Amino acid sequence: MPGGTALETARAMRSTLKSRLQTSVRAKLLFLVLAPLLAVLPILALLTLYWANTYYDRMLIFKVNSDLVVARQYFQNVTDRLGRDLDGLARSHALVVLLERRGQDAVRNWLAQARDAHKLDFLYLLDPHGNIVQPASRFDASVWPIVKRALRDEAATAVDIFAPAQLAAIDPALARRAELDIVPTDNAAPSSRRTETRGLVIHAATPVHDAHGRLAGVLLGGTVLNQNLGFVDTINDLVYRKGSLQFGSEGTVTLFLDDVRIATNVRLFRDRRALGTRVSQEVRDEVLGRGATWLHRAFVVNDWYVSAYEPIEDSFGRRVGMLYVGFLEAPFSVAKSVALGGILLVIMLSGTAGGLISLRWARSVFRPLEQMNRTMSAVEAGELSARTGPVESRDELGQLAGHFDQLLDKLEAQNRALKNWADELNLKVAERTREIESANQLLRDAQRQLVMSEKLAAIGELTAGVAHEINNPAAVIQGNLDLLVEVLGAQTEPVREEIRLINEQVQRIRVIVTHLLQFARPAEFAGYVETVEVNRLLSDCLVLVRHQLGKRRIAVTQDCRATREVAINRNEVQQVLINLMANAIHAMPDGGVLTLETRDWEDEGVAVTVRDTGVGIAPEVLPRIFDPFFTTRKQQGTGLGLSISYGLLERYGNRITVSSEPGRGAAFTVWLHVEPVYAEGGGTP
Repeated sequence: MPGGTALETARAMRSTLKSRLQTSVRAKLLFLVLAPLLAVLPILALLTLYWANTYYDRMLIFKVNSDLVVARQYFQNVTDRLGRDLDGLARSHALVVLLERRGQDAVRNWLAQARDAHKLDFLYLLDPHGNIVQPASRFDASVWPIVKRALRDEAATAVDIFAPAQLAAIDPALARRAELDIVPTDNAAPSSRRTETRGLVIHAATPVHDAHGRLAGVLLGGTVLNQNLGFVDTINDLVYRKGSLQFGSEGTVTLFLDDVRIATNVRLFRDRRALGTRVSQEVRDEVLGRGATWLHRAFVVNDWYVSAYEPIEDSFGRRVGMLYVGFLEAPFSVAKSVALGGILLVIMLSGTAGGLISLRWARSVFRPLEQMNRTMSAVEAGELSARTGPVESRDELGQLAGHFDQLLDKLEAQNRALKNWADELNLKVAERTREIESANQLLRDAQRQLVMSEKLAAIGELTAGVAHEINNPAAVIQGNLDLLVEVLGAQTEPVREEIRLINEQVQRIRVIVTHLLQFARPAEFAGYVETVEVNRLLSDCLVLVRHQLGKRRIAVTQDCRATREVAINRNEVQQVLINLMANAIHAMPDGGVLTLETRDWEDEGVAVTVRDTGVGIAPEVLPRIFDPFFTTRKQQGTGLGLSISYGLLERYGNRITVSSEPGRGAAFTVWLHVEPVYAEGGGTP
């Protein structure tokens, strides 16, 4: 059956892969190189996409919310300014004089001049009973709560809806200005209305007192917002000034009476504003129905905008309109897509390049091993002249291949000699055979140990790479999470627990990464920096190696002339100095003199010298003294001490140098900057 065949094929592939991993060094190395890349890159790409989309949406919402705050403040300032203007008029000496003289014509003229000067649509003087005195009008002002408050000697300002008859009673031109044809709009709430004839008015009432401080009347004035295009254009220029929006986006501002646009700079066509269009039912229900602020994307007339709506309440506490600000979403979406595409492309290219480089390095490891394995197979088959020959690798594997060929040469010579002596020295032949078998066993043990060492080294390098690759996105997550908390401030309270959990998980990732780095590359793991007095630290180090000095009959001389303090990790520099002292002690097995010196190094820092009178270092060894795993103490040393010391110092911009003459000892000098130099070019001692 097709299903059974596919299952058997999959099982066979898994079995083949498992067999290859168990028997092939090449397969193991390729798996170790490629598996982390194939696992990390998709996760990194998904995290990048998630973070970018989330941060992008929050950034736009934060921006439009800030715009709404500015628009609201301007709207409130206009309302407050109307109240202040009327209060100033009510307190003016000219009005008090006119009221005492009871000159009706003069009062009417003064009101007309004040109305025009303050750009009001109407300005009335009411008597202490709320009836209009001047100018004569059929408008009934006593119905408004702000008038009732002014009659109680309390100034007030509010936004209210005026009926068509009320507007006509004030001025027929206002009624005509308020009238708008309602334009059918997609997604709007169902309605049978065809025109909007009501007016949204900002008006203020303030008490007027005579010369004796008695209530003489009330001043009532206001402005109709319907088709007040200068009002919304001023808000738009204030909120979306030139250069405030990137990528070619456009900002818009609108005033709504109920759900109808009565003043807006949103365009229906090129030169026609979208007056009379309506907001979507979803926004209407959220803002006018529930009284909430809308902060989200919304379809406005003919395009998608990042939008903010908030309700406007009248003097009766009813939600009668909305204030809107928003900007085109499309330019930001295009910019986001381009940025994400670039990031993903960089990730893919980086992963591909990293995979190719890793494969090249892996190939340099398994090729010499394969050559030696073929040689061993040929020798085992009886072809004693088989040799590994030259290999490309010049590292320990290359050296091992050369030593292996030398051993085979010796083995072949010994075999020839044994064959010539076979008849006469059977006992010695048997003994030699046992020695050869023992030598072969030692050779195989050495080979296995070397293969294991190389595997561990490869695992260490790969572990460090994985640790660094995890650390980069973790740092980006932490940085942007901190920025998010800083920018949103108190607005993060609803998700405080989630933010805390994210912080904990990022810290957990960092702890894991730190442990990986300590395992893979302990020399590159830096501690915290503190101010260190070098002379005292040198004395502390000397105490720690004092017991070794007594065993070797080594005298100690100190010449500490340094006056400066340096900023470095105390434990790390102590580790370096103790390692240098220990090396010096090992270089003097029969006793000698250990000299410790400190001095100020020009204007840069402090120089610390550890000098011994031991056997010294050979010239051919000196260039490799700081190489990892290089040691002259084959039975005791690991070859990592000086390499780690060099890495610890170099992290802070410091250096370590060595001078030596065979038979006359060696001197290691540590050059420490006063302040760490983390960038390149920190200076050469």
